[in-house]
Amino acid sequence: MESIHWLLAAAGVEFEEEFLETREQYEKLQKDGHLLFGQVPLVEIDGMVLTQTRAILSYLAAKYNLRGKDLKEAVRIDMYADGTLDLMMMIAQAVFKPPEEKEEDLALVVQKAKTRYFPVFEKILKDHGEDFLVGNTFSWADIQLLEAILMVEELNASVLSDFPLLKAFKTRISNMPTIKKFLQPGRQRQPPPDGRYVEVVRNVLQL
Repeated sequence: MESIHWLLAAAGVEFEEEFLETREQYEKLQKDGHLLFGQVPLVEIDGMVLTQTRAILSYLAAKYNLRGKDLKEAVRIDMYADGTLDLMMMIAQAVFKPPEEKEEDLALVVQKAKTRYFPVFEKILKDHGEDFLVGNTFSWADIQLLEAILMVEELNASVLSDFPLLKAFKTRISNMPTIKKFLQPGRQRQPPPDGRYVEVVRNVLQL
């Protein structure tokens, strides 16, 4: 759900959150037919009940003009966003591992960020020569790249030391008014899952 938070916040859209804290809440959503594949997140917007994170993000990006000016820009935005989502999913999945495996997996995430993902985006910024990843307009791809950078920096604060363009990108995007507001203390941005979160999820869904 966090990437959805980011996209809504970047678009300057106010939203309300409801958390599942009991199995009964989950079962009610299932009974009402809201969870298409039995999974959250779920977003209610424009008279629709949407599930599946990728579909939700795609709809919101198009609705709030964050998906490029044409199909060629849109597919590049999708491509870059999917790449950062792969990186973020590695972090999210590691949280659910036993402590020893978790530590190894998170170290691998940092290594892959430095050797696979961040070099790609550093080159994209260099070759493109603009402030943003696609065209000359802020997009969903920029939002997700910043989110990924901050997630990896929580694991290794110096991870951008060899990527000057990404460092400048992070500063530039973080200072955009809607993003800056989202990153302030008391914001709706959620920290990475911790042990308590994992326990709640397992209790609700009986994982």
